[in-house]
Formats: sequence, C-alpha cells, structure tokens
Amino acid sequence: MQRGGGTPSKHGHFGDLVEHLPPLCLLVLNDTRVLAARLHARKPTGGIVELLLTRVIFATPTAGGFDETWETLGRGLGGAPVGFTLEVEVPPGNPPVRATIVERREEGRFVVRIAGEGAAALGAVLDSIGEVPLPPYIEAARRERGGAPGVDDRDRYQTVYASAPGAVAAPTAGLHFTEARLTELRARGHELATVTLHVGPGTFRPIKSDDPRAHRMDQEHYVIPAETADAIARARAEGRPVVAVGTTVVRTLEASARANGGVVTAGPGATDLYILPGDAFAVVDGLITNFHLPRSTLLMLVCAFAGTAPVLAAYEEAVAAGYRFYSYGDAMFIRPGRAP
Repeated sequence: MQRGGGTPSKHGHFGDLVEHLPPLCLLVLNDTRVLAARLHARKPTGGIVELLLTRVIFATPTAGGFDETWETLGRGLGGAPVGFTLEVEVPPGNPPVRATIVERREEGRFVVRIAGEGAAALGAVLDSIGEVPLPPYIEAARRERGGAPGVDDRDRYQTVYASAPGAVAAPTAGLHFTEARLTELRARGHELATVTLHVGPGTFRPIKSDDPRAHRMDQEHYVIPAETADAIARARAEGRPVVAVGTTVVRTLEASARANGGVVTAGPGATDLYILPGDAFAVVDGLITNFHLPRSTLLMLVCAFAGTAPVLAAYEEAVAAGYRFYSYGDAMFIRPGRAP
C-alpha cells in the first residue's frame, strides 16, 4: 500500500519486494538477537519459578565465574521477599547457578542477582540453560500440541542478520528476509544499514485504557552505528527514500531525531517513544512491517505512519484474503508517499 492512501493496495509475494521498492532505497534493519532469556528455577520448597531476563543492569567480574544483576519478569514468586534465593535449573553436569531477589517492583518485575561458575558471563551459558521466549500465542500453540520451544525456534525466531544479543522478542518484520534476498537488494542498487534496539516484553502488552494516550511504553535501549547515521544523512541529502524494516527501526530513528533536532545521531540511547496517529515523522519514508493485533502500540504506529483509514482498509483486505497475522505471519510494505 502507499503511505497516505491514494492508490489501491496490491497483493503479492515478499520475494517480489525488490520490484516494488523505489530506486536506490536505504533499508534500515534491526540486528538485535533474541536471548535464550527464559530460565526455570526452584524455590527451597521445590516450587517452580519462571524468570524472564529483560535487561542486564551491571556485571561484576569474579574469579572463575559471573555475578550479574538483571531486570526480570517473574512468575510463581508470590510474596518472595528481597534476599530470597532460587536454584536455576541447569543440565546435568553443569555448575550451579543461583538467582537472588534484590528488589521487587510493580507488575511482576524484579531485580535479580544471578551468579554461577565455569563461565565469565551469564550470556555464555544462556543457550544451554535457557529457552527462547516465544510470543504467548506461539507458546499456547506449542502447549496445545504437547510440545515445548525447541532448537528450531532458536533459529527460526531470529533474523538472518541478528548479531547483537539482548532482545526478548524478535524484530519480526526482518524474519521475512533471507541472505539471498539481501544480496538481491544490494545488486539492485539499494543500500542496507543496521541499528540495534533490544526489544523488551512491553512489545506484547496491549493498550488497556479507553484513551490510547494514557498507555505508557517500556523503555528500550538502542545503538545507532556511525556508519548508519552517515548513511541516513547521505540518503536524505540525495533525496533517496529511507525504508524502515520493522516498527522497532521506526522508533529508534524517530527517537534519535526527536532528541537531536531532527537529525539521526550515532551512539547509544534509550527510548520509550510511543507514536500515535497525528504524530509527525522526521526520518522514515517507507515501512516494511507485519500485521499487528488490535489495541497494540504497533498498530497505532502503523496507522500514524500511513493513515488510520487506509491501514484499516488494508487490514480488512488481508483478513478477507486469509493473511496470517503475528510474528510468523505475512508482511506489508508501505511505499513512500504523502504523510497522512
């Protein structure tokens, strides 16, 4: 579909994307990598607890091991107090790993200190002791089939260009890309650049308030490489379209621009930017994104970018055509056009 409407939506295959892109686009991708961040642990009584690691706060070097403090979501902790220690479940033969509650926060959030031996960092052993935290609807489907997250999810729920570990959810628009498709894009004269935004659990939280403006986004951390900031500056100076691959890229670029007088600036940052219809866009001209759930901040962003009426009309067409929604679902390309 075209940004702002004005032309009918077209149906096609993602493999034909290169035929629909304007010439000489700069495509910006999010290279975050999903951690195997879901841990299972036991209370001293034997009860099972689930911890979802969302962000490392700091790490303390130790001799022959690791000692790290993480923000987490906890399930099954009940009224466990600060100082409560859990034994993390690890495969037989692995050194023990312990998690101690440092701080209780609202809505099932905790700060937890995690310590173990045999590795210099928790990240080095997460793949062996943790699970990839799949979206709730995928996990529900797994349970219905009597299964659990497997090795295939560790591969499938990552983009082919994922390289910076730190997310608890994949930037799912990027799941459509293959190495061959990226090569084809470059061969057609398009430029590729990356940012890193570590997607947090807030991406799953629906808008519950009747007034969407009352919703609050979780803060997420990002890094914009100098070469990406330079590529965006060149593209804008040359009049070439900047196409975001996913809403996380939109939020990263627009947050940087808002903080720096309309210019995307290199370096680390954090954002809780919540984009609503009526907001202006300073950087992004086109968008590749999946189909999103009602009452989601993701759908709000897409409507803000392309116009509420044209987006909802495109969604009606997608539903009628049997398109798949959610993380492993179909995608839409919103071509550069006038702002809604």
